[in-house]
Amino acid sequence: MKVWIATGGTGGHVFPALAVATELLRAGHRVTISTDGRAMEMIRKNKPAGAGVAFVWASGVGSKSRIMQAAALFKIVCSAALLALRFLVFRPDRVVAFGGYASVPAILAARVFRIPTYLHEQNAHIGMANRFALRFVNVMMTSFREVKGIEGIGHKAYGIKVVYTGLPVREEFKKSEIKNHKSEMRLLVTGGSLGAKILDDVVPAAVLALGPALKKKLFVVHQTRPDSVARLQRFYTNNGIKANVLSFIHDMAEQMAAADLVISRAGASTVVELQTIGRPAILVPLSVNPDQPANAAAFAKTGAGFAMAHDKFTVKWLSATISDLFSNPARLEKMAQKAKQENHAVENIIKVIS
Repeated sequence: MKVWIATGGTGGHVFPALAVATELLRAGHRVTISTDGRAMEMIRKNKPAGAGVAFVWASGVGSKSRIMQAAALFKIVCSAALLALRFLVFRPDRVVAFGGYASVPAILAARVFRIPTYLHEQNAHIGMANRFALRFVNVMMTSFREVKGIEGIGHKAYGIKVVYTGLPVREEFKKSEIKNHKSEMRLLVTGGSLGAKILDDVVPAAVLALGPALKKKLFVVHQTRPDSVARLQRFYTNNGIKANVLSFIHDMAEQMAAADLVISRAGASTVVELQTIGRPAILVPLSVNPDQPANAAAFAKTGAGFAMAHDKFTVKWLSATISDLFSNPARLEKMAQKAKQENHAVENIIKVIS
């Protein structure tokens, strides 16, 4: 079987696509991955051996400027036409798209040749690009059992079949084992690749307000933007709080597995990684788009943690909540159990497209 995988933009779209590509190649299928300029280097560095790579000219149409929107649509149409020519040569049996505007050209090109097309939605709220693309695909696959913006899972939505598959995560998250630190309590704070100012402002102050006995047992791993590392490390050190402040966490699976509690943004990958390992969390979603609030709400609904909007994520609330949770290990353990979900997303996706 020849499979064309379309992805691009951020790691949240790219790494699930690479996980599926790797398994397809292992099974003897031919794979080509199309991506945009933002993700090309990421693809080239991480793509499995044997996979082809194709460039697509695409960008989001969410700009308020009519000129920018027209330019973005022009890029997508041009890329779709060029991919249609590529499809004349490659003749894919399946097109599998992992969302975002970089996926749209391949979906449109597949429509021309009536190639079975599968679209994966990472978030618990369908994105703008995927909403547009729905009318051109055969099957939509989802990371969450409930996705806002479409009809119920397992039913027809926009005339297509909707199937829950889960979201592929890197192997290290599936293999991670929970580590218990009897002498200390571990708090992991991560605001994503660029850090999060609200976490940098609220978390250190909330930790400082904890009782002395808890502060003595606490160890904080705090990921932030590079220009804030020295300031936050100095704050923790000067206040006698054990901490390791980093601009990037290379061993995220290990750090997550070692944490008694995680405070984080609510990107789809982060939420599913928490579920795969089984870690309780306080999620503070970025509210620019509806996807992160929906992801956080889906996680909190299981009883695995809290979804806190910016205006409710205060020093007073957080300090009281950390104190309550760390004083009740049994409650943290119950939250961890509720978070835990086996991840068979790659196998599920391949089963759907086969």
